[in-house]
Amino acid sequence: MSTSTDHGRPDPEATPSALSRDGRPVSDRGDTVCVIGAGASGLTAIKNLREHGFGVDCYERETGIGGAWNWRHDRSPVYASTHLISSKPFTQFPDFPMPDSWPDYPHHSQLLSYFERYADHFDLRSHIWFGTEVIRVEPAAGERWDVTTRSTGGYGPERTSQYAAVVVANGHNWSPKLPRYEGLEQFRGEIMHASSYKDPAQLRGKRVLVVGAGNTGCDIAVEAAQQASRCWHSTRRGYWYAPKYVLGRPADQVNDALLALRVPLRVRQWLYHWTLRLTVGNLTRFGLPRPDHRVYETHPIANSQLVYYVGHGAIGPVPDVARFHPYAVELTDGREIDPELVIFATGYLPRFEFLDASVFGDSAGVGRPTLWLNAFTPGHPTLAVAGLVQPDSGLFTLSHWQTVLFARLLQARRDRPERAAAFAQRVRDRAGERYSAQVKESSRHWFEVGHADYLRAVQRALHDLEGK
Repeated sequence: MSTSTDHGRPDPEATPSALSRDGRPVSDRGDTVCVIGAGASGLTAIKNLREHGFGVDCYERETGIGGAWNWRHDRSPVYASTHLISSKPFTQFPDFPMPDSWPDYPHHSQLLSYFERYADHFDLRSHIWFGTEVIRVEPAAGERWDVTTRSTGGYGPERTSQYAAVVVANGHNWSPKLPRYEGLEQFRGEIMHASSYKDPAQLRGKRVLVVGAGNTGCDIAVEAAQQASRCWHSTRRGYWYAPKYVLGRPADQVNDALLALRVPLRVRQWLYHWTLRLTVGNLTRFGLPRPDHRVYETHPIANSQLVYYVGHGAIGPVPDVARFHPYAVELTDGREIDPELVIFATGYLPRFEFLDASVFGDSAGVGRPTLWLNAFTPGHPTLAVAGLVQPDSGLFTLSHWQTVLFARLLQARRDRPERAAAFAQRVRDRAGERYSAQVKESSRHWFEVGHADYLRAVQRALHDLEGK
């Protein structure tokens, strides 16, 4: 029996009950589950594990909840104007709706207040260690885990506790992916990754080049169109730029209605193309490159303003960067431009600094685990990842059901071991399955899922686990 405080947290003064493999003292937390991160996925993991009867210790490196949506956090990619790109019904947790009075696409400050209310409603804060970072997670005997923590920033002693299971919910949009270009080190202008962009004042009066056509790159290009003295937007290929509203409704709600009717992918692609022809027209007449792929074969870009500002001459579409010179940027078509500020909106790479890459089957060590349902890793039935998905809709519902499934798996390991063993076999057999249309191969699409297909797969896994 482990010693704990009134909230179920380990007592710092408790006598260690074991030693780790390298001789460090370990505090045994019994059947308690460790959750890493108190963002959206970590919060729903705490709630669902608690509702299924498990004790939980959550470690959060920042001093508040919200993860990426708390723009006061060092690792938050959020900027002042950030709004949801998925509409409210497809973003909210299924058991905690957002207020009816909120807009279709809430602002990031509203999202943070939503998480605050969620945490208070389900009494989650008492299970969170704030200002505490996880530095090591190591397999221990009996399919348990040694988790070593310390105060964020490296201050204070390290502490190792042993847990029955671990949920990794540290997010995947915080470690910038920076491109490499010839001559970049010699460029005399200012360079930043989009993770450092916070306010339009950073653009005001400058000649700005935005590199990258994801949702963030398009948002920053639109803000540069309004604030910068000149804006270029560099993309490697053509993309489909979807309006946020179709037929007077948020576009994802219209698409979901088609999914509910089981409309085949080819038909949905045709309807999407037809809608874009009516609302946007031929993008090549604006100087934008023709897409080299079908709709739904890249992550959706929802932006109603980019084409508007391109059409008004405030954004200049340009091809990919070929190389940098000290005072100019050369493009792949041979042109040179002279930006003062270059913003790389080139995305992020997942990082699990506290885990050996082999645990997730990431043999190349690039942050791409081999998982079933983007959550379960072969050979480690008491380890799960929450939120490592890039859906065509909102994330929170998917994280909710991922963590419900993991909580029920832990219950099955205790009460119905034969079903837990069958689940573990499915993890081994089906790790790496995809749940989306055929998408372009790039790190941006490593975790791409179609939300309807994915939720059906999770539902089948729940039914199989429960013997239905």
